[in-house]
This record gives sequence, C-alpha cells and structure tokens, in this order.
Amino acid sequence: MSLDNIAQRYTAAVGASGPPKPKAPRPVVILGAGGIVRAAHLPAYTKAGFPVVAIADSAAGKAAGLAVEFGAGRGFDSVEEAVRFAPADAVFDLAVPASGILDVLPLLPKGAAVLIQKPMGETLEEATRIRALCRERGLTAAVNFQLRYAPNHLGAVALAKGGLLGELHDVEVQVRTYTPWQLWTFLATAPRLEILYHSIHYLDLIRSWLGNPVGVYAKTVRNPQCATLAATKTSMILDYGDWKRVVVVTNHGHDFAETQCSFVQWEGTGGAIRMEMGVNLDYPVGRPDTLAYAVRGGGSWTSVPVSGSWFPDAFAGSMGALQAYVEGSTSELPIGFESAYETMALVEAAYRSSETGGVSLDL
Repeated sequence: MSLDNIAQRYTAAVGASGPPKPKAPRPVVILGAGGIVRAAHLPAYTKAGFPVVAIADSAAGKAAGLAVEFGAGRGFDSVEEAVRFAPADAVFDLAVPASGILDVLPLLPKGAAVLIQKPMGETLEEATRIRALCRERGLTAAVNFQLRYAPNHLGAVALAKGGLLGELHDVEVQVRTYTPWQLWTFLATAPRLEILYHSIHYLDLIRSWLGNPVGVYAKTVRNPQCATLAATKTSMILDYGDWKRVVVVTNHGHDFAETQCSFVQWEGTGGAIRMEMGVNLDYPVGRPDTLAYAVRGGGSWTSVPVSGSWFPDAFAGSMGALQAYVEGSTSELPIGFESAYETMALVEAAYRSSETGGVSLDL
C-alpha cells in the first residue's frame, strides 16, 4: 500500500470517529454556575443539543443570570430547589469543587443519573466515601474525565484501532506552560494542586489505554515564582513492566512562550501518534488542538484534521457517554465512578511516592 493510500485510510478513520451520543437526549440540570460551566459545559451542551432545563448556585442570582445568557431554562439559588424542579428523567451535572461533592450527592434522588466534576474528592478517603454513597443511593454516576472524549484523542484512538501503532511500548505526556492558577480562587489554599487537579487527566487517559500500572514513581514540587501555592511541577513514571516506558512531566510555571509545549505521544512497533492539547497554551486563550501520526519507515509526520477541541467539545462527550449508558444504547460507561475511583487511587499513590522519596545514594 502506498503512503498516499495509508494517509487516506487513516484520515478517514479519524473523520469517522466521534463522541458517544444518546438516541434521545435527556434534560440536564446543572448544579454549580462557576467559570467552567460558562466556558465549557454550557457551550458544549448547546452545540451537542443537550437541553439544559435548570442551573443552581448558592450565590444569589448567579444561576439565573447564566440561565438567561444561555437560554437554559430556570435559575435557582439552591440545589434543593433545582432538584425539586428537575424532571423525573433529568441527568444532574454536578459542577462543584471537589470539597463540595459529598454535600450535594445526598440531595439527589435515589437512582438518579449524575455526572460528577473531577476530581472525585480531594483525597482517596473522600473518593471512598463518594463511591460508597453512589453505591448506597443506586446512582448511575460518572466522573467528568472528559479528556478521553477530546476530538483529537478520539482520533488517536481511531488511529490505534486501525493498526497504526502496532504494539504500544511508549507513552509520553509533556506539559510545559504557564497556568494562571489565580483564576480559581478555591485552589489558593489547596494542599494538593498539580496532580489532583491537572495531571489526573493524563493518569486517567493512560489508564484508558493500558489499564492500571503496577506502581508509580513521582515527585511533585512547588514553584518559587508562586510561593503561596502547593506543588505545580511534577515528574511521574508509571510502571507497566520492562517493555513500556510511560512518563508524565509537567511544569506550569514556564512563562517562556517560545519553548512551551502540551502533548501526549504514543509510540509503537508500527508507528507513532502525537496529539497537542492547545488549551494549555496561552491559557485561557488557548490554541487549536492538533493530531498527527507517523508510520515507522514512512518518513515525516502527517497531520490529520481535527474537528473541535478539548474545551469545550470534550464535555459533550462525557455527558453523551453517561446519557447513552442510561438509556441503554451502550453497555459501557468508561468514566463510571468505579473506574474513576481507580484513577483516584493512582493519584494517591503518586502523592505517597512523592512524600516518601527515592532511593538514597550510598556514597
């Protein structure tokens, strides 16, 4: 097969990939009206055709203003009011900080469908309690690990399924950029920051490809230019045995634009795939997401057109995955709370590794 035919085949595979969707979208009730709802949830749901019928937030008038702006039904000043208003088939979108999840979940109807914002609590202990609560109340719950549904990642999955990679033996994540953490006031005093609120996406993504690692070696450190914040720079090695190198390296204090980067790269015996998460660059302005592949022995990299971006389009993917599962049109929910708990366990293991330190030099 010629390189041109290979390019046509793989481009077609990426073009055919798309996020999961329900056959009949259910009404959505959003609990929380913060910046992420305005910037990602509402634009994504509008674009995907998911009807938002209510928004709630404890700040007086905040939800009502957002509802008017997006034509999203009613605005309420309390979760309780929104839950009473919600239709029987509503899907709840729990968009509150991790510290508030355990306060809101008990207010939802038993057996409800709910998409919980990541992370699944601030610690593994909280994640354990959240998991127990979801089980006890019979909730069909998912956690919003939406990077799995970014258009360029769906394209990467399509390329891999098409056989491009061969046997996967190397996964590398590099994020070297400047993140204005001050945009999120609740993170100013958070004891855990970078791994829990950012690299958790990459740990979950890697799990979606390779399952759980044997272990993790990690070190997360603070940035002297952001002395009041918890650690914002991290290096992690995930142990998948003797034939796979899996690394995540992040530096959120790199304000030298020319050398910033933000990518995930997969390498296999047959080829390689590289996707760039543009949202991390010049945040919150961002740049376009990209996707490219190379066939081993085939020369240069080939760029593939990507329709959409991580923010906001991937948020429709996670909501679509939950809704499709609830209606029974798919039997799988990859971001279900049981799987999300395992991602939280990996996060906890990374923090433990960072605290215990490496092997001392014997000099």
